[in-house]
Amino acid sequence: MKNDSIEKRVILLAHYIIDSKDTVRGAAKKFNVSKSTVHKDVSERLKEVSPSLYEEVRKVLNENKAERHIRGGMATKLKYIKLNQYRKM
Repeated sequence: MKNDSIEKRVILLAHYIIDSKDTVRGAAKKFNVSKSTVHKDVSERLKEVSPSLYEEVRKVLNENKAERHIRGGMATKLKYIKLNQYRKM
């Protein structure tokens, strides 16, 4: 019984990540589970449940990994823009 719910979650997570191109962190927040759970689900469990779906998810996660330094830089830029606006007040 428990394995069925885990497999359903794994497949739901995979489809969500593929459709939304969201990160592990974003998927964890959406499904109200930890990042570790999402990572284990899509990197280990999904491979056993659906290898073809695993390959699609892997592509999205690799793309996200390649872009994360850009997102981090943008977050830092926005932080300092807001900080400077606050100081001008």
